Amino acid sequence: VSEALLYDIFSPIGSVTSIRVCRDAVTKTSLGYAYVNFSEHEAGKTAIEKLNYTPIKGKLCRIMWSQRDPALRKKGNGNIFIKNLNADIDNKALYDTFSVFGNILSSKIATDENGNSKGFGFVHFEEESAAKEAIDALNGMLLNGQEIYVAPHLSRKERDSQLEETKAHFTNVYVKNITPETTEEEFKEYFSKIGTITSVALE
Repeated sequence: VSEALLYDIFSPIGSVTSIRVCRDAVTKTSLGYAYVNFSEHEAGKTAIEKLNYTPIKGKLCRIMWSQRDPALRKKGNGNIFIKNLNADIDNKALYDTFSVFGNILSSKIATDENGNSKGFGFVHFEEESAAKEAIDALNGMLLNGQEIYVAPHLSRKERDSQLEETKAHFTNVYVKNITPETTEEEFKEYFSKIGTITSVALE
């Protein structure tokens, strides 16, 4: 994909001031992304609305606002995680579903090496309030027949910290290799020697 091709695609939207396809410094081959600068903000907004997830040379493009400040790009505020997504939900369907709550900086369905959905994805809102509204409205709702889980996205560090905290306060244990003849009372009596039992379930 060249600058000329991108100009042909984006110039009907509005006045384009510059286009740059980012390339490898040595080989000069495209890195798969580019910057399109419009003279008007509204043109950029229209480009996202009309051209996001449309095919360019056989690949669905992803369009988002350029944010040159790395600190703001990596900021977790407004970032949400969605799982238990129906396999039919693609990037465009995800974007369309969540865009009603506010401006989306980026959204993506996680896919395997064959391009098939892994059943989860991410949406990054410009405003944290929009993310909270989306979570409140859609968590537990049916989307294409499946109940989806929507929550704030946690970084790996935050997930690891949460896991360690859960381990430290975990009070549930799983016991296997129990004889079929064991009764619930016998089971309870055996483990009550260690500490107070809140509940027991034999399966």
